[in-house]
Amino acid sequence: MTGVRWDAQRLDAEEPATLPGMPTMRGLLRSVQVPEFPGLTFHEVRSRSALNEVPGDSRMPFRWTINPYRGCSHSCVYCYARSTHQWLELDAGRDFDTQVVVKTNLVDVLRRELARPSWQREHVALGTNTDPYQRAEGRYRLMPGVISALARSGTPFSILTKGTLLRRDLPLLAAAAGDVPVGLGVSLAIWDEELHTSLEPGVPGPRARLELVRAITDAGLTCGVFLAPVMPGLTDRLADLDAALRAVAEAGATGVTVVPLHLRPGVREWFSAWLGREHPQLVPRYQQLYRRGAAVAPEYRSWLAGRVAPLLARYGLDRQVGGAARGVDGGTAPAGIPGDGDSDFPAGSLPATRPGARPAHVRRPAAPAGEQLALL
Repeated sequence: MTGVRWDAQRLDAEEPATLPGMPTMRGLLRSVQVPEFPGLTFHEVRSRSALNEVPGDSRMPFRWTINPYRGCSHSCVYCYARSTHQWLELDAGRDFDTQVVVKTNLVDVLRRELARPSWQREHVALGTNTDPYQRAEGRYRLMPGVISALARSGTPFSILTKGTLLRRDLPLLAAAAGDVPVGLGVSLAIWDEELHTSLEPGVPGPRARLELVRAITDAGLTCGVFLAPVMPGLTDRLADLDAALRAVAEAGATGVTVVPLHLRPGVREWFSAWLGREHPQLVPRYQQLYRRGAAVAPEYRSWLAGRVAPLLARYGLDRQVGGAARGVDGGTAPAGIPGDGDSDFPAGSLPATRPGARPAHVRRPAAPAGEQLALL
């Protein structure tokens, strides 16, 4: 492995001692490997900033994000964020799964940024790049400090996760919701256990995540579910979709959005290699459906919408509308239907606008159709 772009954030300049047996590389800060997380390397950095501004042409209904970690031990083959690891001169495949960057001073930096007179207390989103409740969070416990800092500053926030570790922070989240609007989202993609193990080996199982949805709503908080990503020929059978949406409704989800698979460069190569190994008969179909680029062909999107619509109606999930609360146009389509832009969020996943509050930040609608959450 060659040097990476982290010289300005090195910890080893202040703490020159290197743990015995730990990997070293030119320009790399302190690296840690621990027995409870075999196969993972945590690279501890000092972050210069905590709040990241979303590009102005994004269709995301928030302006600011926080990413405590880069890389993700969930190891989802389909993860949209894989290409971001290439900016660290690490690869989008195995390195993304096993080389996790930890912003150890994140909470202190965030407190300073939130205390600035210029801070407008706009909605901050977590989990839109890599999961804040991945395995590293069990060791570093950054999220309690992040939640407390946002709540004490009067900043509304949302969290999207696949990690059941969020249950640890439910009391803190419930208390925060008394001070600021809070939205919570859980992502579910696969119901077949064998497929789940193959495609998302580091993620808690689907039943565990359903229990998380129930725990969130039992705590008096809202929870939107992303049925995402739906993968052609793998997770789009009528029986699978029916079982998934029925289970989501029974778990008490506030709303649901169905999102088809998105294949941008970085993830496209990794997913295509997996598909060729595990389901080679589907390769021609995927080449056809994704012939235009990252977004699935419009005809598939229309087909999926037609398949999902009666199921949403059957389980009462088509009546959840979140447009006004999200600060984006709700549109005329029933909630949960895959639209031309995959940036639709289910009700409950983003903080609601309270009476008298500042309007939510509205992004300029200039991004390509089919934008998908980075976590998926």
